[in-house]
Amino acid sequence: MDEQRQVVADEEPGYGIGAVARRLGVPAPTLRTWNLRYGVGPSRRSPGGHRRYDARDLWRLEEMNRLIRSGIPASDAARRVLRIEVVPPAPPAEREREREPEWPTPKGIPSLTADRRPGVPTVAMLARAAMMLDSGAVHDWIGAALARHGVLWTWERLVMPVFETICRRQSESGASIEVEHLFSDRLMAALIGLTERPARPAGPRPVLLACAENDLHSLPIYALAAALTIEHQVETRVLGARTPYPALADAMRRLGPSVVFVWSQLPETGDPAPLVSLPVLRPPSLVVAGGTGWREGLPASIPRVASFQDAITRVTAAALA
Repeated sequence: MDEQRQVVADEEPGYGIGAVARRLGVPAPTLRTWNLRYGVGPSRRSPGGHRRYDARDLWRLEEMNRLIRSGIPASDAARRVLRIEVVPPAPPAEREREREPEWPTPKGIPSLTADRRPGVPTVAMLARAAMMLDSGAVHDWIGAALARHGVLWTWERLVMPVFETICRRQSESGASIEVEHLFSDRLMAALIGLTERPARPAGPRPVLLACAENDLHSLPIYALAAALTIEHQVETRVLGARTPYPALADAMRRLGPSVVFVWSQLPETGDPAPLVSLPVLRPPSLVVAGGTGWREGLPASIPRVASFQDAITRVTAAALA
């Protein structure tokens, strides 16, 4: 049996870190951290010498990801999964598709297979639930996507396309503002539920997140806070929309954060001058500008992130330094 298993392992091409990151919805830097800190990483090498994840590695990572999202500290989750020696074999019909626990079908929506995973909706299904003002369905399906794929995947592959669908409907009909409000409310509720303080914060100082003064678009900072909390065990504090810069400065002095992330979505709120005037602390806080609203004039000391993934990578690296 051992020889047969070794033959199968030798024949497996393995998975690169990019493919594993996409499959789990976990950033590649996080996978590298799990490998360096806890020893949960690739166990094979390709003929060219590249590290590759085999089926057992992948199963361990999926289980570790699930445990972390359930509230278990990353170090404890790693100890559990490292005890896994044999991956339970999948039925032949299931080997070519990922499996998903059953999730109750929300009321008023047909039971369909979405993205080949029962319980995680397609963009069309979630947009339809929002159009029908079915808040229960929207809440349940967003929760299912967050539990299965994490914040980054849910935001980029589900939430943003649904918002685009709603905005297109608004531009065509001049209506649907109530749809946007309901979808935003249910999404906000799901994200806030993920931002509780980690049992064992990974960094010594929290990350402070706020919208620029007069900017109302707070969903991105709550999404970033949820990703940092759940997937990286980084403690966060969210000040929300329309944060006056004097209030942000006061919060910095009181908290001494490792990172201050400020979001501006529109050019009207993207004046960089107030960022330059934020207090200089000891130890210093890295100020990061996020969003498309920032105008010219950001100094080199204030990085501007261009994507959700870039924000996670930049903020996590600074928070855990």
